[in-house]
Amino acid sequence: MILKRFPPMGVYETLFRFADATGKYMGDAGTHPWAQGYPLTTQIPGGPTLPTSIEFDHLDLKYPKATGEPPLLQAIADYYNYFYDAGITTDNIAVFAGGRPAIFATLAFLLDDTTVALESTEYTPYYDILNVLNRNVHLIQSNAENRFRPAAKDYDIAPRAGTSRVMLVKSNPCNPTGVTLDGAELKQLVEKFSASDKGALIDEAYEFFCDPEPESALRHIDDIDATNIFVIGAATKGLQVPGMRIGWAVAAKQHIEIFRNYSSFGMGGVSRASQIYVTGLLQRKRVAQSRDAISKFYTGQRNRYAKGLRDLGFELFTGNGGFYHWGRLPQGLTGNEFNERLFEHEAGILPGHLCDMGRTDADGSTLDNFARFSFGPLSADSFAADIEFLRQCLSCVHAFVCPASVGPLRSCRTKGVHNSGARNFRSAWRARIFALAQC
Repeated sequence: MILKRFPPMGVYETLFRFADATGKYMGDAGTHPWAQGYPLTTQIPGGPTLPTSIEFDHLDLKYPKATGEPPLLQAIADYYNYFYDAGITTDNIAVFAGGRPAIFATLAFLLDDTTVALESTEYTPYYDILNVLNRNVHLIQSNAENRFRPAAKDYDIAPRAGTSRVMLVKSNPCNPTGVTLDGAELKQLVEKFSASDKGALIDEAYEFFCDPEPESALRHIDDIDATNIFVIGAATKGLQVPGMRIGWAVAAKQHIEIFRNYSSFGMGGVSRASQIYVTGLLQRKRVAQSRDAISKFYTGQRNRYAKGLRDLGFELFTGNGGFYHWGRLPQGLTGNEFNERLFEHEAGILPGHLCDMGRTDADGSTLDNFARFSFGPLSADSFAADIEFLRQCLSCVHAFVCPASVGPLRSCRTKGVHNSGARNFRSAWRARIFALAQC
C-alpha cells in the first residue's frame, strides 16, 4: 500500500454500512433514503420541468476551458447580479465538478499560517477535508446548550498560535441543522470577515431552501475583489440535478486565477455536456420559478415533518433552511443504534456524531444521541407512510433496548425476532474499522 489511508466522509460511511447490511444503495426503489442529501429530481409543485436531453455539436467534444465555459459563467454572473446585486463578472467565477471540489480546492490552497474556524456541528466532509489537509482548526461551539445557534460574539476569533489570519468555513443554511443567517446577521458576518486578515468560505448549497426566501452572502459584499470571501454554489440542490456534478466558486479575480491554474494540472476542466445542461437551468424566468417553488415546497415539507417527528418524541433544533431535521432521538437512542434497526427495513438516518467537527476516535461524541433526518428526496405523498414507519421502528426498538450492563441494542424484524444477521453485521463492521485504524 503506497497511498495514505483515510475513511469515507460521514454520509458515505452511512451509505456503505447500509449497502453492507442490505445489499442495496440507499435511494434504490423500495429504500427509505432519510440519510441522503439530495433533492427530488422530478418536477415539484409549481416548479419547472427538468430537461431530459441537451443539444451539442462536435465543438463541445473538445476540452473544456479551465474555469468554465463562457455561457455558463455568464449565466451564473447574471443570476447573482439580478437576484442579489452582486456586482460580479465572469472573471469572479470558477466552475468545478460539484460544490465539494470547490470547497476542497479553497481549503487546500490556503496559506499555511491560517487558522480555519468552523462551528462544532457542521457538514460532514469539512471534518474529513481539514483532517486530510492537517489544518489548524478553531471550533465555534454549536450545541444543544446554545440550540446550535452561536452568538455574533462567538465569531470574534483570534488566530491560533503560529498563525496570522483566520478563515471561516460555514454552510448557510447549515447542514445538518438548517439554522440560517440572513439579513442583518449575515451582513454583520460578511463585514467581519471582509477584513484583510480574515476570510470566509460560505457554502450556499441550500440557498433556495430558505423560509421565507433564498438568501446569499453576495447580497452583502460591496466589492468581492477587495475580500478573501469565497461563496460556493452548485446545481446539486436548488436546481435539482446532483448527477450533473456542477458547482462553482465566486471569489476575487486573483483567487479565481489560482483555481484556473489548479484546473490546468489537477482537473482539466468540467464536462461540457453538464455545463450545457446547467446553463439552461439558469435562464432567468426558469430559475426564478425554481427559487419560488423550491422554497415553498420544502418549507411545507419541513413544517409537516417537524410536527410528525415531534409527535414521535424527537427533540428538534431545526432552523428555517435546508431539507433536514436535526434533533435528539427519543428513548435515549444513539444514531448508530437506531440505524441498526432501520437498516433491517432498508431505511437509515445520518447519525449525529458524524457532524461533530471535534470528535476523536477515542472519545464518544456529545452528538451521539442526535440524528439528521432528510426529507430532501421524499415526495409529498410519502409523509403519512414515513411517519408510521418511524413509529413502528421506534416501538420495536423500545421493546428490545437492553440496559448497558446487559449488552447492545438487539434488533427485530416485523415477523419475529432475528438477531444473528445484525450481530454478524456489527462484528464485521467493527473488525473493518479496527483494521482501518491499525493501518
